[in-house]
Amino acid sequence: MKITYYGYPKCTTCRKAKKWLTDQGIDFDEVNLVEEPPTADTLKDMIETSGLEMKKFFNTNGKVYREEKLKDKLPEMSEDEKLALLASNGMLIKRPIVFGDGKVTLGFKEETFEEVWG
Repeated sequence: MKITYYGYPKCTTCRKAKKWLTDQGIDFDEVNLVEEPPTADTLKDMIETSGLEMKKFFNTNGKVYREEKLKDKLPEMSEDEKLALLASNGMLIKRPIVFGDGKVTLGFKEETFEEVWG
């Protein structure tokens, strides 16, 4: 099983998720979400695989989300516009994302990681 971990090194939650994966001996590729955000196509695959609504992929607690007033703008945007926006700035994406083997997790909860990746 090959999975990709998208995280931000300064994010405490991301570090916990990465440590959990490492402690379990899970082989993964690491991508800095801010330096190399996933493409719109990859994000679309993640969203479809997860079964979650696209809004869940936005970091609604983030500074950029608030500064851009996205809470008000997102309802008016098309799906393609939202995907392009997410792909343009990794700080807009909820983190960490672990993706691969037909599975996706957003954020880090040990119980969820155990269930999905354990």
